[in-house]
Amino acid sequence: MSPSFTQSRLQPSPSPTSLTTASQIVIVGAGTFGLSTAFHLLGRGYTNVTVLDRARELPAVDAASTDINKGASCYSDIFYTKLAREAMDAWKQPMWQGCYHECGVINVGSDKFDDRLRENDRQFGAPIEDLLDAKAVRTKLLSSLRSSTNSSTTPTRLDSDSNAQRVGPFTNYSGYFNSEGGWAEAARAVGILLSYVREMGGRVIENKEVVGLVKDENGRTTGVKCRDGRRFEGDRIILTIGSWTASTFPELELDSKCLATGQTVAMIQLSTEEKEQYNGCHVYLDFESGFYTFPPTEDGIVKLAVHTAGHTHIISPRQVTGDVDHRPVRKISTPRTITSHPVSGDGLRVPRSGLQALRDQLRKVYPELAERSWVGTRMCWYADSPDGNWVIGPFPGDPTLFLATSGSGHGFKFLPNVGRLIVDSFEGTLDAATAARFAVDRDVAGAKNGERASHVTRELDIGELCGPED
Repeated sequence: MSPSFTQSRLQPSPSPTSLTTASQIVIVGAGTFGLSTAFHLLGRGYTNVTVLDRARELPAVDAASTDINKGASCYSDIFYTKLAREAMDAWKQPMWQGCYHECGVINVGSDKFDDRLRENDRQFGAPIEDLLDAKAVRTKLLSSLRSSTNSSTTPTRLDSDSNAQRVGPFTNYSGYFNSEGGWAEAARAVGILLSYVREMGGRVIENKEVVGLVKDENGRTTGVKCRDGRRFEGDRIILTIGSWTASTFPELELDSKCLATGQTVAMIQLSTEEKEQYNGCHVYLDFESGFYTFPPTEDGIVKLAVHTAGHTHIISPRQVTGDVDHRPVRKISTPRTITSHPVSGDGLRVPRSGLQALRDQLRKVYPELAERSWVGTRMCWYADSPDGNWVIGPFPGDPTLFLATSGSGHGFKFLPNVGRLIVDSFEGTLDAATAARFAVDRDVAGAKNGERASHVTRELDIGELCGPED
């Protein structure tokens, strides 16, 4: 059983220095939550905002947000539906320089398809096209393809036997199409926001791996210490390091609230002709299996993944106490990436079973692409909370320490606006119901993430890992 908060930790520390726009704020992590928080703090007039990140160069090569694309999905939870609609509107603003591509999203599932997804989108004004049966799903998919005989102009005809084989049967499937949905160029979007933060006066310091917290005699956090020995003092410390949260700060006992899980991601390469044939495709999301895929990029790359409980990687991280004392701590799920395992691309390898699952799912959607060789693989590491809600709020008993983490696989799409919500919480103005939803010490006993296709994680089998060439 994962550690829980002890009674002594819940006792309040003496009141910290009052928060003002001149307060020194240190944000640990320059990913989605960290940069969005910094952007919104600076936008509200805060003048001393420092962002630290372990990466030698930003965006961090192994961050979940450093990706070729991320989708704008739908929700059965009306709270996130509303927030997602706000984010979608924000993505279309000039500051994002065309990062968002409104290609439409096909949301499908079998007879267990949750109609709340459709109704929530419809309630907030999304242009919905119902796909009531297998034929409707197939027709929608085929209508986005181009015929190989004249790929630039000729749509695929469903009544053509050869073309009809280009998509799966979708037996017992239904769903809907949202023409305003789409995807964003993830790494480029993070880079754009990074530039804005710096232009607004924020300090963003790379190659600063934070390994511990600095405390005063009352147990309040007053700063952070880095692996190179440097310390950064702050009136408030905000932790936004996603899947590295629990293993970097084991003393906070966040193992279950911020569980690091790896999702298998792979890519295939289309020829120039094939890219033209599939260029009009929509984002496809199967809520039955968790499988999703995107239209090809400008370079003809098609990314595939499955949104499930994923894999854990439970090891004993090293905790730094003081300046030089290293000691092992309990085993905690910890990301395994190209940064932690850089030799010969070891950190990019994924479970062979994960690749097989992707191939099997692709065969059900676009059969003619299913036997393609992989041109890239990686594990995308999430920080998962048991109920799928983010962890945002002050740390119990430590009023100067604030958490914004556990994106739970649905954080990036909110890059434009999640920082507003985080800063509201940081300033204590978030409404009570939303604050309780995200509270660090909320009760999650027996909770499940209703947006996932499965809820049971598997431990990563190192012997099963493989790369594109294996």
